[in-house]
Amino acid sequence: MSLLRHEHWVLRKVLSWRVAASVVCSVFLLPVCTAVFILLTRIDIVHPVQWISDAFSDLYTSYTVFCMLLMSVVLVIISIFNCEFYTVVPSIPCSRLALIGKVIHPQRVIHSLVHAIMGMLVAWCAAVITKGQYQFLAVPCSVKQSSNGLSSQTCLNEYHLFLLLAGAFMGYTYSLWYFINNMNYLAFPAIQQYKYLRFRRSLSPLIKHSCVESLYLVRNFFVAYYFLGYIPRAWISTTMNLQRDSKVQPLDTLRTLLDLSLFYHTWLCGVLLLITWYITWVLFKIYATEAYVFPIQTSFAEETDRCLPKVLSSSPPPVVKYLALQDLMLLSKYSNSRRQEVFSLSQPGGHPNNWTAVSRECLTLLNNLTCTLVAHQEAAAPNGRVAHASSSGESKPSSSNLVCLLGTSFRDDLTCQTQRSNLIPKTSAPSLIKLSSSMQNLGSPFSSPVVNQTATMLDPNASWFGSVQSPQVMRRGPKLWTTGEDLQVKGIECSSYTPELIVSIKKPGPPSAAFIWLQHRQEQIKNFLAKRALIMYLFNKHPEASSQAVFADSQTHIWALEGLSHLVAASFNEDRFGVVQTTLPSILCTLLTLQEAVEKHFKLPHASSKPPRISGSLVDTSYKTLRFALRASLKTAIYRITTMFGEHLNAVQVSVEHQKRLRQFLEFKE
Repeated sequence: MSLLRHEHWVLRKVLSWRVAASVVCSVFLLPVCTAVFILLTRIDIVHPVQWISDAFSDLYTSYTVFCMLLMSVVLVIISIFNCEFYTVVPSIPCSRLALIGKVIHPQRVIHSLVHAIMGMLVAWCAAVITKGQYQFLAVPCSVKQSSNGLSSQTCLNEYHLFLLLAGAFMGYTYSLWYFINNMNYLAFPAIQQYKYLRFRRSLSPLIKHSCVESLYLVRNFFVAYYFLGYIPRAWISTTMNLQRDSKVQPLDTLRTLLDLSLFYHTWLCGVLLLITWYITWVLFKIYATEAYVFPIQTSFAEETDRCLPKVLSSSPPPVVKYLALQDLMLLSKYSNSRRQEVFSLSQPGGHPNNWTAVSRECLTLLNNLTCTLVAHQEAAAPNGRVAHASSSGESKPSSSNLVCLLGTSFRDDLTCQTQRSNLIPKTSAPSLIKLSSSMQNLGSPFSSPVVNQTATMLDPNASWFGSVQSPQVMRRGPKLWTTGEDLQVKGIECSSYTPELIVSIKKPGPPSAAFIWLQHRQEQIKNFLAKRALIMYLFNKHPEASSQAVFADSQTHIWALEGLSHLVAASFNEDRFGVVQTTLPSILCTLLTLQEAVEKHFKLPHASSKPPRISGSLVDTSYKTLRFALRASLKTAIYRITTMFGEHLNAVQVSVEHQKRLRQFLEFKE
């Protein structure tokens, strides 16, 4: 997503200035990198004073100043591409074929070609600054060669061409690793620090990573030039009408490629390229992920769209959504005054608009994650859906399925509500009327809006009762983890009554002959391709990739859990109007139902139960452990609420199963 073409006020007035500041900082650091590069190219340990004085005198020459200006333009272009291709949700390919498709996307091919050109420009600047045999592409021939009586004055300097091709190779490789390693992923820091401290902490691994990666790139380029170096050399010689010096041995031989001076200067060129580009990339990430404080409420109508509840309830760009949820998490932990604004009532009217908007968005995120986990667990079932039915043909959905069936307690048009079933015959009307009347008579101040929504949905007088509104609406059977004994409502009814949901199953007709033939041919093709090793190598899915992809955007859910739980816990002492207590049953039902879905996800055959070891490299790989962080944050959020409210939670109207789970948390047995 681009930061440059979007009209959202946060991108236009906040992030665009942050990006500009990161570019300015990277350009200011360029002379320091250039000075170190000059010192290393002219290293002379025997005469250190002469070495340092010559290096600093070369720093102010016209060649060096022009090269620094050119490299500044390169850094600006690199920053523009960072803005164009950044993402807050990592792209996780589940197979090698998906990874190949990710790399050869047309926009990313353009990204790679532009970086190859930029790498060639940086290599040209490095060759000019190095001087000596690397400075010019065309040099006078060591021996004048005659052709038809005319002497050739210039020959091709293959050392200069070698550095240019090395820069192009490194730039292209940098672009490939940029997407393969998800370097365009903006990982928000768990601990907020000053920008200077974050940059200083990343500087040491940045230099180390650049030096080591440059070694591998130089090695790979030497091998490639040994086999293919004659192609660009012949093309450049023909195009520019440059002769080849017969007294100079070509570089595509083992003897010349083993030259330590050539290897050293090529490695220094790669280090200069990688360090300057990585500094630009690190500064962009530091500035873009810096926390931003949104106002909770304002007295001016024209600034209402800039308030945190309004930003959360709207559909902002993903990076703005992340910044808003990050701010919600921080204010719920550390700002007493801003929490009071969230708990405040609107004037006039006396409505808890701020809390309603914040809690609705958090619960929506968590319920959507529950629906995603349910769908993933269905797809991961080895034998498809397991249909458990009693002798009377009745079945009761589990709590996570019912979350997707009923939707959330605040929003009427959630995506999960498209999965609701209307296949309820009128024979079960008495039990439904009993359930509806019992729900409507609940007089507890802790009654949940989910109760009223459930009662409305099960109203036999409703216009939709007993009919199917859409041919796409189908009742889902029990999920992989349900059994015949525990097919009961566990998270939504929040009442002692359980509705008898009778599922009407329509038997499909016999398949046609054409359909059977197509199925047979499809199986034949699948079996034929399964015997080909290359096909299976490309199409085989990595067992951990699908689980990582499900939790790719779980940073928002972690912040929603932390922000919501801290606000609920703080409301025990700070909520003077009791606005949080009316939604406490919905929050507890949502958290417990999500915990059930998360725990059952980790019991799937291909889901790892232990987080992988994260190496301390420059490239961030924390997205691979987001599912473990979410599970820990979810359990911590529930403990935070139960520890604060204690035995008062016994008065909250939740289901019997959720009461048992809450009791385990109250007794610290989870």
